[in-house]
Amino acid sequence: METNKEVKISFWASHVTSIVSVSLVLLLVGIIALVWGGATSETRRLREQVEINLVLGDSVSDARAKELAAEIKSKPYAANVRVVTREAALQRWTQDTGEDLRELYGVNPLSPEIRFSLRNDYCSASNVGVIEHNLRRIPEVAAVDAPDGKMVERMNSNLSGFTGILAVVAGAMMLISFVLINNTVQLTIHSRRFTIHTMRLVGATKGFISRPIVANYLYCGLISGCIAALMLAGALYAAPYAGFGNILSIYDWRLLLGIGGGLLLLGIILCSMSAWLATARYLRKSYDELFR
Repeated sequence: METNKEVKISFWASHVTSIVSVSLVLLLVGIIALVWGGATSETRRLREQVEINLVLGDSVSDARAKELAAEIKSKPYAANVRVVTREAALQRWTQDTGEDLRELYGVNPLSPEIRFSLRNDYCSASNVGVIEHNLRRIPEVAAVDAPDGKMVERMNSNLSGFTGILAVVAGAMMLISFVLINNTVQLTIHSRRFTIHTMRLVGATKGFISRPIVANYLYCGLISGCIAALMLAGALYAAPYAGFGNILSIYDWRLLLGIGGGLLLLGIILCSMSAWLATARYLRKSYDELFR
């Protein structure tokens, strides 16, 4: 019983620094992943705000407008399809201008409309042009109000530039994170280099020596990933109370689960790989080289 307790205390005492250091680095990686996920979601949201408005002919009834809306909704490029009936259009006109067109003309002169936004994959100048051309060929459509192609291209260019810069920053931070975790693990194994050499002298194979070390750091990576994921989840949960708003509402739960699982996997892979590389390095060294 006392021996098991000593082993547990020894494990935590020898790895607590590595666990804390790796947890903080993984937390930084998680924050970068959240920023990247948020930027991607916001980019998609902005692109899907590009809207096309179809003005139907005077003779088109509201029922026929709903049928056309159902047909457009089945198209792969259409999202958030909605019908603006004659009465809804008249009410909107009256609210915006204060004029009652029915009293002025004796009838409702407005036509029904169909409005929809484009899906993210179809938000480009070329796609907008093709979609607009196809919509104008519908007999019931009197006019098509589509965004200017240059405006769409300018928006896509700005968003692509932003995500490109963010990708470079994320890549650099990932590289720095790997270097930091690798150095942390190597420093810890460096303090055990004489133990590794002694085991080699008494006839232990390389696999026998490296397996427990790699396994220990695999557990360290798992624990560090759990701590980083819990810290990130706690920060997101506490954000509204700190005045940062409900950040959780921005993200899809599948993305958050993916980031949490990614932190666990990243901690395991980086820690175990760094441990294996560091152990292999000291297994190749002679006794004199251990002092260098």
